[in-house]
Amino acid sequence: MSVASDAARLVPPIPPHPVVRRLIALDIDGTLVGKDRKIPTGTVEALDLIRAAGHEVVLATGRSLVGLLPVAIRLGLVEGYAVSSNGSMTVRLDSATPTGYVIEDAHRFNPTSVIHRVLALAPQAHVGVEDVGRGWAVNRVFPDGLLNGQQKQTLVTDLCAAPATRVAVHAPGIGSHLDALRATGVTVTPAGPAWADITAAGTSKATALERLRTRLGISPEATVAVGDGANDVDMFRWAARAVAMGHAAPNVRDAADEVTGTITQHGAVAVLRSLLPTNVDTPALSRLAAQLKTAVHTAHGPGVLRVWHGPRAELNRCEVWTLQDGTWVRHAPVPAGTGATMREVENAAREAGLAYPRGDEGRRRAHWRTRFTGVGPAGFELPLAR
Repeated sequence: MSVASDAARLVPPIPPHPVVRRLIALDIDGTLVGKDRKIPTGTVEALDLIRAAGHEVVLATGRSLVGLLPVAIRLGLVEGYAVSSNGSMTVRLDSATPTGYVIEDAHRFNPTSVIHRVLALAPQAHVGVEDVGRGWAVNRVFPDGLLNGQQKQTLVTDLCAAPATRVAVHAPGIGSHLDALRATGVTVTPAGPAWADITAAGTSKATALERLRTRLGISPEATVAVGDGANDVDMFRWAARAVAMGHAAPNVRDAADEVTGTITQHGAVAVLRSLLPTNVDTPALSRLAAQLKTAVHTAHGPGVLRVWHGPRAELNRCEVWTLQDGTWVRHAPVPAGTGATMREVENAAREAGLAYPRGDEGRRRAHWRTRFTGVGPAGFELPLAR
């Protein structure tokens, strides 16, 4: 019997209201990471379940790429997409690459005019030009904690020598000169009276997210954004559901459709949990069992679990695929499956109440089917039913 036949036999009819795949855009600082640089309890677990439900999680931050990557790893987001530098950069996260990412879009501009305007208005200003993937070229070293990545001091002429993705400016009172900076033909995003981020004209988190939404084929009505800063307002206008953190400034909260709790109240976690299916009970389950159950219950067709080994017994990929129009398509990752063994996956599936074909003799282990990918180690698959 074919795998498709096995899955069709095991899986009951699709529920009348399957989960809609969403693009969920999440700010980092003040939303997922606090001022103490800690990630609130429950955030990673909620993100794992959201991804297991088939949603597309996209980090959307003002941070440079070098500042985004360590946080993405801490959040368990080592695949998928991310937007950095207030929309200038869009990358596909990929832990299999040497850098951990592949650049999908990079919007650069000539920074000469705006840098000279900054220094004419504030001669003592700190000016930094993003050195993508490494850090910053600066005219003078910024105070500790203001920039992510290494700083390399250089001449102003060198700062202006090549197109830039982002220019950061730190100077007392620079916030009163935003219109003069914008007059040079750039986008200027303030972050307090002494800070301005400068990017190419027409660049924002919203413009990058819209390009990504189109590429992923997700409906405009299936977009969600969560943030807490002035640079999130355009993203709020873009999203079908815009949620401001409870500690955000009044104008930011006013721009959103709703307000969640503060970061210390785990406000982002509450939003993520609200996007999970209410008919899938997972709190009493282990992380792996909860993710398996979520993935299978949200698939729009018969489901099969696919796993791939690394060099040892532990798995380096674990995903649920679903049959749609006669073709198997990837539905969702199962993050907790990475690093687990096939036996642990079997036990978690049983814990989650999922059915799967078993052998006819002995301990009646799960009947995994070998699936050769043609690249790297062989993969295996197992039909799962709710």
